[in-house]
Amino acid sequence: MTVTLEKSMNPKEKKSDLKEQFAKTRMSLIERLSDWEDQRTWDDFYQTYWRLIYSVSLKSGLGQDEAFDVVQETVLSVAKQWKKGQKYDPDKGSFKTWLMNITRWRIADQFRKKQRNPAAMNQAGGTPGRDGDERNTATIERMVGEDGEEVLERMWENEWMYNLSEVAIGRVKKLVSPKQFQIFHAYVIKEWDVAQVKKELGVSQSQVYLAKHRVGGLIKKEIESLKKEF
Repeated sequence: MTVTLEKSMNPKEKKSDLKEQFAKTRMSLIERLSDWEDQRTWDDFYQTYWRLIYSVSLKSGLGQDEAFDVVQETVLSVAKQWKKGQKYDPDKGSFKTWLMNITRWRIADQFRKKQRNPAAMNQAGGTPGRDGDERNTATIERMVGEDGEEVLERMWENEWMYNLSEVAIGRVKKLVSPKQFQIFHAYVIKEWDVAQVKKELGVSQSQVYLAKHRVGGLIKKEIESLKKEF
């Protein structure tokens, strides 16, 4: 099993700020869905897919707050459609593509808001012209136009696999012993060789291979399970 764990978040972001905004967005969603019987479902959905939506939004050119707005509006859009019985149709395409399209529309909404708010663009360093910031206009066209679909699909595919791996790893971490996960993390994710893992963690070669096999197998199963959740 290959676990791809390339850092997809902006390296300049402070973890504390990201954690705070994550919690804020989550609480806002819970409040807005407070009268729904399936509120827990949408909290689980948020926990699973927020990072995917957030990361794609950032890479599309939005700021951190705007990206979290996209996260919230995307989850709300999915929940509302689901409640109305308008969830994705497997015969017309995958859930992954369905979610991508909803995210793309919400990203485009954010760029349109920026166009309508020249003051916000100035604060962000933009220089709007008579018809708005040309860079923002170009971004909207890339997001919603035919030429932009291929670029977005590639971006979404990469982030989708990264996100599933991250979520699966987080879940499996709670199922195995801290020591076994530490061995797996060192050998598979940090890519230490066996000798270094044995030396640094004080374990045997058989323990290294056992951790790789057991934890890796659980992660693979969890990824497959995640693909079937919604």
